[in-house]
Amino acid sequence: MEFKDYYQILGVPREATADDIKKAFRKLARKYHPDVSKEADAEARMKELNEANAVLSDPEKRVAYDQLGRGYQPGQEFHPPPDWDAGFEFSGRGFSPGEATDFSDFFAELFGRMGSAPGFGGGQHAHFAARGEDHHAKVLLDLEDAFTGATRQISLRAPRSDVQGRLTLETRTLNVKIPQGVHAGQIIRLAGQGSPGGGGAPPGDLLLEVRFRPHPRYRVQGRDLHLSLPVTPWEAALGAVLAVDLPAGSVKVRIPEGAQSGRQLRVRGKGIPVSQGGAAGDLLLDIQVVLPPANTARARALYENMARELAFDPRQEGRV
Repeated sequence: MEFKDYYQILGVPREATADDIKKAFRKLARKYHPDVSKEADAEARMKELNEANAVLSDPEKRVAYDQLGRGYQPGQEFHPPPDWDAGFEFSGRGFSPGEATDFSDFFAELFGRMGSAPGFGGGQHAHFAARGEDHHAKVLLDLEDAFTGATRQISLRAPRSDVQGRLTLETRTLNVKIPQGVHAGQIIRLAGQGSPGGGGAPPGDLLLEVRFRPHPRYRVQGRDLHLSLPVTPWEAALGAVLAVDLPAGSVKVRIPEGAQSGRQLRVRGKGIPVSQGGAAGDLLLDIQVVLPPANTARARALYENMARELAFDPRQEGRV
């Protein structure tokens, strides 16, 4: 996917004010609108202009785009890092996935899912016309928090405009209670932490979408945990009972006799727990038989003895 320089498309510098962007868009729209333009590429250019304006005229999207795109050139190969938008606080003025399809793949990859998670969107409620707008943000938690629950300080960044219309990032820090059993994709609602209401109406809420930071040992899928479990050749051949550390506590697992690399064992109920009702996830262990190195004379002698005594050829009997 190619990086798009929205500033270049509109012909404005990166320090342009909101008014500068509005004027540049209107000027170019008069030139390239398909209803009036005689330019051969008017329709494609107008689509580009609409996309650039949709991002740069929205303070939230503009700040996120500026942070993500720093150092990239137009046309350069670009792939946004996972959870690039974590920690950005957005209001309810998102694009639905359907609306995002009107723009490029670049736009859809960055902003197409904004506000599409369960519990996000809309902003004001129909029966509270002056109720404050809901805000939302994606937050990264440690997997261990799902097992124990915790109270964490969460820092969120949101754009603010100064009197000259220049954008800056403002950070606020909140103490957030993380419930035990929280899972990726879950929404934590903080009442009253959205936009203030008008005319004495209540403020909106802040909706935090949970994601987990990459873990050095576990891969998370829903409530299930996946772990590669190294075992010795004798543990695999003879069977064994091993203690496997969990993000909180440990569990004893029986390795069956004759286990091979690639075999998966399921330990039910030892994945991410649930706080109320429902079923906990499972722990899925991928067996990986690891050979000790033949880096001493004694180790080599043991391997040579095995080669003589076992007479085992894995390439026979249809194994390959």
